[in-house]
Amino acid sequence: MSREALLNSALALQTLGLNQGTSGNTSIRQGDGFVITPSGMPINEMNANSMVEMNMHGEAISAGKPSSEWRFHRDIYQARPEVGAVIHTHAMFATTLACLRKDIPPFHYMIAIAGGDNIRCADYALFGTQALSDHAIEALKDRRACLLANHGMIAVGKSLQQALDIAIEVETLCEQYWRALQVGEPNILSTQEMNEVREQFKGYGNWNK
Repeated sequence: MSREALLNSALALQTLGLNQGTSGNTSIRQGDGFVITPSGMPINEMNANSMVEMNMHGEAISAGKPSSEWRFHRDIYQARPEVGAVIHTHAMFATTLACLRKDIPPFHYMIAIAGGDNIRCADYALFGTQALSDHAIEALKDRRACLLANHGMIAVGKSLQQALDIAIEVETLCEQYWRALQVGEPNILSTQEMNEVREQFKGYGNWNK
């Protein structure tokens, strides 16, 4: 079931334009480990058997080669027991802002879906390295999404559906922020205004389930 769900999420990310070709990766917690999309395989060539099971020691326990980004998936699951799924994309607008190494400020109240008053951009490190994982864990403190400098975006959720919903919303916010910057400098909501948003969000939609 986890393999099918993972395949469906990878296909959905491609259909939505958040990933393409071999870019990005997705995982879902399973028992004492997790299942992750394979390394270097075009999304449209994947099937359920392509997904790779891993343990928390970073060892593949099924056939196939796991995504090169398995480290930050593993480390997120270890650091965040509430997380049930991790999505990494190279979505256009999130990646554009990540290449500028910009945090996304509270220009819009929906920034709160990422868990705080901004969406942080993690420091740059080479893909697939422990350094990248360490930077991602730092940027994700008290957050459900972050950008990765000169790379892309990570979204996490209690379920695969929640992680997908957050990834879609973050990409939408990044596009809105990018567009606003073409016109001028957006007005930023205050800490008090964002506190009110988070209070209003309690029990609303899929964000806190």
